[in-house]
Amino acid sequence: MNFIKSIVKTPLFRISSLNSLSVMIKLAIGLVTSKMIAVFVGPFAMALLGNLRNFMASLETISTLGFQNGVVKYTAESDADEMALKKVVSTLFFSLGAVAIVMSAVLFFFSDFWNATIFGVTTDYGYVFKALAIAMPWYAASLVLIAIINGLGKFREVIYTTIAGNIIGLLASVVLIVKYHTFGALLAIVISPSLLFLVSFVYVKREIPMLQYISPKWFSSDLMKKLSSFSLMAVVSAVISPLVFLAIRNNVIETEGIEQAGFWEAISRISTYYLMFITTVCGVYFLPKLVKAIDNSETKIVLRSYYKGIIPIFALALIVLFFLKDFAVRMLFTNDFLPVKNLFFWQLSGDVFKACSLILGYNLVARKHTIAFIVTECISMGIMFFGSKFLVPAYGIEGVVMAHFITYAVYFLILVIYFRKTLFGIR
Repeated sequence: MNFIKSIVKTPLFRISSLNSLSVMIKLAIGLVTSKMIAVFVGPFAMALLGNLRNFMASLETISTLGFQNGVVKYTAESDADEMALKKVVSTLFFSLGAVAIVMSAVLFFFSDFWNATIFGVTTDYGYVFKALAIAMPWYAASLVLIAIINGLGKFREVIYTTIAGNIIGLLASVVLIVKYHTFGALLAIVISPSLLFLVSFVYVKREIPMLQYISPKWFSSDLMKKLSSFSLMAVVSAVISPLVFLAIRNNVIETEGIEQAGFWEAISRISTYYLMFITTVCGVYFLPKLVKAIDNSETKIVLRSYYKGIIPIFALALIVLFFLKDFAVRMLFTNDFLPVKNLFFWQLSGDVFKACSLILGYNLVARKHTIAFIVTECISMGIMFFGSKFLVPAYGIEGVVMAHFITYAVYFLILVIYFRKTLFGIR
């Protein structure tokens, strides 16, 4: 009993429990939106939604210059230094403000080009990109504000912000999907995330007087140089991964049909839902811990707490999900999506390795191992691309998830070898 009480009192348990509540809420929201998309849109347009999500993933990183993890690091280090914190806030405001203006102009005035590139020449969704041009700066600002809150160690505030933003996004999505179907679903993906700015600004304003922290005299070129390594890592990841997935999806559409591509997008959505627990707890709790770890022994403690406290629960949850896959598909989608059941084994198996490797990937970021991050990212995406090219002709859409499993199994192995000294004390 004392042992259980000691676990319950740990910060990791409290944060994980609150994070679990956040994930459960987002899962419920995801269930509603997935069901609505399945009913009002169907498998055909699911592939279009996947392409837009991949495109937005790239824009997210470019619009923030990939600074989020760097912001967490330097905000955490500047927690007790007001002047250093002013430099962080001012540098971010002026640099990202300039980027936002340029990106919005490119998206708005070249909306037809982006429509043809992302959705194909036969579609007419140019207004989606004009809406994105207006929404993107606010979404980018919200990501940076959340990174500041995270760096200040306000874990609960980050999670509360996420919960509130998800609920607001749900309301917007329901209205748009019901009223405009496919066009509404695309608009929901574009507009909903930007609404997070309203909540994140309120929380940041409680911690620091934002307007008083913004001034050209506090802009720091030295800080920009320090953030550039984080930017390089994030931008490389943001460019390579979405391009690879876009290429794979377009290949599947050409060889297997757009409906099959929609099935892959469906299993990817399911994967995204349960991986939210891992990604948020890593970003919110473990990344600041890794940043503040001063040597290998402290880093080892953080890594082991993740593998002992998080991975067993996650793996058990996926085993349960595998046996309930029929129910999960019917609940999240419609009977038209039942072929998705055949994709669960390889997707879930790959996601176990993905979860195991995630914390090591964050350690690359925390230690600023830029070259190692870029090389491992390129290797993993290369395996995913060529694995899919080789396996899809032989196994159909199942070949993509088989490639997913191989990718993250190899990626995890590479990172374990790279961090062998930290993990096992082996030189």
